[in-house]
Amino acid sequence: MADPVTVVAGLPIPSTSPLFLAVVGVHVLAGLVCVVAGAAAMLSPKRAGSHPRFGTIYYAGLAGVFLTAGGLVAMRWREDYRLFILGALALAAATIAREARRRLWAHWPRLHLTGMGASYILLLTAFYVDNGPNLPIWRDFPPIAYWIAPSLVGIPIIVWAFWRHPIVRR
Repeated sequence: MADPVTVVAGLPIPSTSPLFLAVVGVHVLAGLVCVVAGAAAMLSPKRAGSHPRFGTIYYAGLAGVFLTAGGLVAMRWREDYRLFILGALALAAATIAREARRRLWAHWPRLHLTGMGASYILLLTAFYVDNGPNLPIWRDFPPIAYWIAPSLVGIPIIVWAFWRHPIVRR
């Protein structure tokens, strides 16, 4: 007999447990905060004000995503351990990037840009690996696309920012 599934907005959630569903709800909200705040930080001027504010919101959201992912993975390790690894790498990259800026490490602009960019790519990779098979258009792609598409888009943007941004070029 198959495990019970709850379907929300066309996406299957592999449980009917109220606790599991509550954690998924918080996880999704934290992920949405990350996507929006991360994009806002990337697009805002790199100075005091909106960029660090959105970056702090992104980092807090990412910590929330990682904590809730930990709870979800604890309930379904065999199925979701890859997502936990991606989340750990995303949080580690963002932490290194954040500390490089806060402590003004040598070459901090490059470390910050690379770490935050990698963190965002890893966040989106985990989303597509988990949800791609159930998303319109994405469900028609081969599974390898869920793993590489965020990098194929994100890495050129990071490289472009390396060439363009005056603080990084120095």
